[in-house]
Amino acid sequence: MSLVTFGEIMLRLKSPGQERLFQSPLLEATFGGSEANVAVALARLGIPARFVTLLPDNQIGHECMRELRSHGVDVSGIKFKKGRMGIYFFENGANQRPSNVIYDRAYSTLSEMEPSDIDWGKAFEGAKWFHVSGITPAVSQKCADATIFAVQTAKKMGLMVSFDLNYRAKLWNYGIEARAVMSEIARSADILIGNEEDYQKSLGIKGPKEASSGELDIDEYQTMCESTLNAFPNASIAAVTLRESHSADSNDWSGMVVARGQRFISRKYHIADIVDRVGAGDSFSAGLIFGLIKYGEPGAALEYAVALSCLKHSIPGDFALIEPGEVEKLLGGDTSGRVQR
Repeated sequence: MSLVTFGEIMLRLKSPGQERLFQSPLLEATFGGSEANVAVALARLGIPARFVTLLPDNQIGHECMRELRSHGVDVSGIKFKKGRMGIYFFENGANQRPSNVIYDRAYSTLSEMEPSDIDWGKAFEGAKWFHVSGITPAVSQKCADATIFAVQTAKKMGLMVSFDLNYRAKLWNYGIEARAVMSEIARSADILIGNEEDYQKSLGIKGPKEASSGELDIDEYQTMCESTLNAFPNASIAAVTLRESHSADSNDWSGMVVARGQRFISRKYHIADIVDRVGAGDSFSAGLIFGLIKYGEPGAALEYAVALSCLKHSIPGDFALIEPGEVEKLLGGDTSGRVQR
């Protein structure tokens, strides 16, 4: 089964290690963005994945396309236009100091897109699944319009649609309320994904407060997911990531899937030394999609999603550079991290 994702990929500029931005005169340059992260993870797992976007017609844009292609992503849906690439600056937190993201995405090539820039019929050709996130419609009104049109077109063409809500408060600043746009997209989705804040801020669903080191009230999360499915009857699954943050370096990580009449709760992983948590939610989405395709059963898909995203916490950068065998080993109970010889 082939999949299409649509969104903005950015230049990621990160301070070394856990340094503050510009503490050293160095920034590590890579690429990243929610939908591209999903495409990379799935391509590496063996699922044909096409990434649709606009990139600036310059050396940075072309290098970005080459990077995506190197991971097996189908880049035939990428179009080059005059403009600039969006940037995000990342400062990796430590202990009680949280990580920080600064966006520089105004007037990027994708944010200024026109309706004619993408031929959606061609983009979806041969595909069975379409994945989007709530980040792209937060970038600009044009991106919001394109995302709404894309998911509606995908549904008309019979594709499965997954929607990672991904609420980003720093991006919703072009005068439109997030809930209005996100609810419109969610009405066309078969699968909804997010954390407790995403459901509340994006869709207006009542739910629990952000998880901390205290014990989670699982029933509150279930009620939130059930309320979501009632509000969006086209959706058959509401998935939620469960992160208990003890510090920037130490989290407990698990997940829940609520299907109509069913609840599944995953195994919990204690991640004591987080290398990079950016992209963990995207790898959860990728793992859930992969699991649903491979197993056809929400419980098994959830376990795969949580295992894959657990491993992502150990890898610097946005992309989940993980092989299928590594996920299978973790699912089999091998959590020792011993050297493989």
